[in-house]
Amino acid sequence: MIARRLLILGALSLTTTQRADAQRGATQPDATSPPVPTSGLKLPDIQLHDPWMIADTATRTYYLYSSASRRITGEGRTGTLYYTSKDLASWEGPFIAFVAPTDSWADATVNAWAPEVHAYRGKYYLFTTLHNPAKKLTTTDSTRPNSMRSTMIAMSDSPKGPFVLTKTDAPITPPNFMTLDGTLYVDRAGAPWMVYAHEWIQKVDGTMEAIPLNADLSAATGPPIHLFKASDAPWINAQMSPSVGENHYVTDGPELFRSKTGALLMLWASYMKNDLGRNGYVQTIARSTSGELHGPWEQLKALIGNDSGHGMLFRSFDGKLMLVVHQPFQNARGKIYEMEDVGDNLRVVKYREDLSGPPLSSLPGQAPRG
Repeated sequence: MIARRLLILGALSLTTTQRADAQRGATQPDATSPPVPTSGLKLPDIQLHDPWMIADTATRTYYLYSSASRRITGEGRTGTLYYTSKDLASWEGPFIAFVAPTDSWADATVNAWAPEVHAYRGKYYLFTTLHNPAKKLTTTDSTRPNSMRSTMIAMSDSPKGPFVLTKTDAPITPPNFMTLDGTLYVDRAGAPWMVYAHEWIQKVDGTMEAIPLNADLSAATGPPIHLFKASDAPWINAQMSPSVGENHYVTDGPELFRSKTGALLMLWASYMKNDLGRNGYVQTIARSTSGELHGPWEQLKALIGNDSGHGMLFRSFDGKLMLVVHQPFQNARGKIYEMEDVGDNLRVVKYREDLSGPPLSSLPGQAPRG
């Protein structure tokens, strides 16, 4: 999910380095052995992007997932790492859950993005975005070349892995779509879907889409459907200024949540311009007016700004609804917020400084602030 920009003129700004790092995978030095886990870590000690948390009730253990570069896995290939905790305060890791194989359509040396782990039908499924910069996609814009990028799905009997890809020969989403940040959603009829972001790089106005999956999550069972586009968010359009530059609208990091009243909500992330001319990451939310995946979707007020985003919800073992995001976008750390399910929306109760460390100083001119 790394390296997207938004809105007007020099919007490459803070994401260019992240994209270059991902594309440079093959030139980075390889580690010769897996990482040595460390105990007693705090969240501010752990550099991570696109955090994903599961609370495993069987072992009363929290698992925190993030991407592992080829230098970290010890195998010269990208993958997924995780940390474990009993109390959200003290962590141990990193451990390696997944290493990209060399026999898939993706380049195993280019950094994986946005890992998620879902318990489904007695198994654990890892969703992570892989890339192949050498496989170019047809585009009408020579200034913004497209290449293969898609969320792959891997399966394991344990949240610790090892995870094995369910499909290796091609992406699950259409191979000519440049997609990322896929997540699992199971509808009221029990049918699984992958909800994913369709890259602004290909669409200009990034979209959220969904594709139906078969029972073992190894293939699509039908064509994708459109959910909404990034520019639907009124707070994005409120920032627009007349200029000669292209307008770029970003969709990132979807996660679906069924509220206590049955409302279907979607967390997602985009960028918000501030008065310093920078684009800050922002955690926002949408609601399906039908209560079903096909929508229509309405955009609600953003939840957390101040360069925070790609959040996901989980329940702590004492029953609290929690949101974990990364902040800031560069050199990111995990930040945890206590949340309230108010039925038709979510509300931030408080920032958990005891778990996440002191809050980041506010970026001038950016709202909302977390």
